[in-house]
Amino acid sequence: MNSTAPSNRPATATRRIGLAAIVALAIAPAIAAPARADTARNETIVRDAFQRWAAGDNVFQQLLAPDIVWTIPGSGPVAGTYRGMTDFIERASVPLVSRLATPLVPQVRHICAVGDRVIVRFDATATTTGGHPYRNQFAWLFRMKDGKVAEAEAFLDLVAYQQVVDNNQPRQR
Repeated sequence: MNSTAPSNRPATATRRIGLAAIVALAIAPAIAAPARADTARNETIVRDAFQRWAAGDNVFQQLLAPDIVWTIPGSGPVAGTYRGMTDFIERASVPLVSRLATPLVPQVRHICAVGDRVIVRFDATATTTGGHPYRNQFAWLFRMKDGKVAEAEAFLDLVAYQQVVDNNQPRQR
């Protein structure tokens, strides 16, 4: 016997989709709230560190994790991956900073944070030991963990960096 009654399948499928949407809407704020909190916290940590750096403080011991992995993409002597703060400071930072007569002063252009990721776009200036201006533009991409930078990728003008290293004498310690 053929039934002429309409099938109930579309209504059941619609109810399931509707129920899934209601569940998703109910749990989304609970999932998103920690991400928003992490985002705000991480942005504040980085923004505060850059403000203190611009004011003359050495913030890197507080900002960077001791076991940081810092990568400078590109080609040239300073490009590569540094493992640990000591490796990064000795092989990437000291060659430049030792040839600056004045501290490197950052001017933040933009900070963007989402969850554990923070991007800082900034310019920085200093005077070299030879009396010449040093200017560079940077984009640093951070992955934060427990309030510290665990991983960093630094984009900068490597030619400008290398010119300072090649053409200026290190300060006497």
